[in-house]
Amino acid sequence: MYDMKMLARLDSVGERAPATMAAFGRFADAAMSAGALPVKTKELIAVAVAHCTQCIYCLELHVSKARRAGATDEELVEAAFVAATIRAGGALMHMTHICKP
Repeated sequence: MYDMKMLARLDSVGERAPATMAAFGRFADAAMSAGALPVKTKELIAVAVAHCTQCIYCLELHVSKARRAGATDEELVEAAFVAATIRAGGALMHMTHICKP
């Protein structure tokens, strides 16, 4: 199912909702631009979130952007481990719903 060529289909989404797609593009550009956090940090956050959401498309895109922003393999791996920790923590906390005090 995964195929980066599917990204081209975003054009057909945009054709069906051009104003919304344009607004999303402006939102994404603003969110990912340098501000209080530099672009590299934002891209590392995006890599971690992509791991949590398990979106391979986001992962591939944001790993590439993070590398262009200067991220190292070590930084990318640490970001992924942060994501793994948060996912594991969420699963751990859900266990409290199955264990009686």
